[in-house]
Amino acid sequence: MLDVKTINDAIASTGVLPVINVPKPELAEPLAKALINGGMTALEITLRNESALDSVRIIKQAYPEFIVGAGTVLSVSDAERAIAAGADFVVSPGFDEEVVDYCLERGILIVPGCCTPTEMQAAVKKGLTTLKFFPAELSGGMAAIKLLSGPFPKVRFVPTGGITFDNLGEYLSSDKILACGGSFMANADQVKRGDFEAITAACKKAMDISLGFELAHVGINHDSAEQAYKNIERVSQIFRLGVKDGEKGAMVGGCVELMKVPFYGTKGHVGFKTRSVARALAYFEKNGYKINESSINRDEKGLVSAYLEEEIGGFAFHVVRK
Repeated sequence: MLDVKTINDAIASTGVLPVINVPKPELAEPLAKALINGGMTALEITLRNESALDSVRIIKQAYPEFIVGAGTVLSVSDAERAIAAGADFVVSPGFDEEVVDYCLERGILIVPGCCTPTEMQAAVKKGLTTLKFFPAELSGGMAAIKLLSGPFPKVRFVPTGGITFDNLGEYLSSDKILACGGSFMANADQVKRGDFEAITAACKKAMDISLGFELAHVGINHDSAEQAYKNIERVSQIFRLGVKDGEKGAMVGGCVELMKVPFYGTKGHVGFKTRSVARALAYFEKNGYKINESSINRDEKGLVSAYLEEEIGGFAFHVVRK
């Protein structure tokens, strides 16, 4: 049985948790394959039909390392049957103390739905730090989560209900969000028709939004500070851009960094902004892109930046928190 931290980390590594009603067991395995091909690491199967537990069992047998949870768990009996079927974690739409206690006693990750301070306080009292925020949009969305994070700073939320491709980026820009749940990457019609290519494509789109890569700046190395200052002045003069001087280099126009001292990369470096450095590093590791461990930079809020080991065209590449 996987431990709670491993499951939480797997869900957080993509920032996206598909929440799907699988209408027929024969759809379960190809659905899981489509999600995995799209970059997903976990799935919540809702217990809304008689074959849901069969779907949990089938997926865990076919893909043991894929994290599968059981959702819409309304009773201890539901939780018991879900765990027996192989569910790695349990999700309930509301806070049910009996279900919570049952799962905690067995070391099972339980993610109860909480949208009021009273529910959250009860959950935190039980030692829970991962809570489902449902229904997210109707309960105030990201604005509400920001306010609720004040009294509950250790809680990370899984907002579900009303999450779409249009608002996914807003949620995943916050470090208070563990992952966003929903069926936007595998809607009911796609699942029913078995349109697995479309599901994989939608998962890839969700991952693109989750990572949110965009160019931050380009750094150019120089042999000396004197040479760097000459070029800083020249670039600033030509393009009429302001200069922000720093210890190691100067940023011209906020997008070109002229290095005064030796830095990463033979010729320089290229920085990409991301919504989450942690998710970016998980993506790199999963796809075999090695990280320069000595370059990892953190602050009180978490990961700030990190470089890849590989140079491309003489340039080092790194990600930085937006």
